[in-house]
Amino acid sequence: MVINGMPDHVHLLFGLNPDIALSDLVRDVKSASSRLINDHRWARGHFNWQRGYGAFSYSKSQVARVAKYIEDQERHHARRSFRDEYEALLKKFEVEYEPRYLFTYIDDV
Repeated sequence: MVINGMPDHVHLLFGLNPDIALSDLVRDVKSASSRLINDHRWARGHFNWQRGYGAFSYSKSQVARVAKYIEDQERHHARRSFRDEYEALLKKFEVEYEPRYLFTYIDDV
C-alpha cells in the first residue's frame, strides 16, 4: 500500500479483494479519516471530503511505477495541477465525464 497527497487531494495504491466493493472501501476510508482529522483538529473548522472519487485499475507489472508516481507527488505537482492530472487520467482511461461536475464541493451543491 502507498499513500501520499497534497493539500487538495490524496492518492492511494492498494490491492482490493474482489469480495469488497470499491464504493464501500472509499466510504470507510473517508469516514475514518474525516473522524481522525476532526478529532485531532488537524484542519481549521470541520473537515469533509468532497463528494465522489476517482479509481483506476493497474496491472501488477505497473505497481512499482505507480507507487513511485504517488511517492513523488510534491515534485510532480510543482509542474502540473491536480485538476490537469485528473482530467488526463480520465482521458487516458477513456472515462466520459462532464467537466462542470468535476471538483464540486459539498458547499457547492
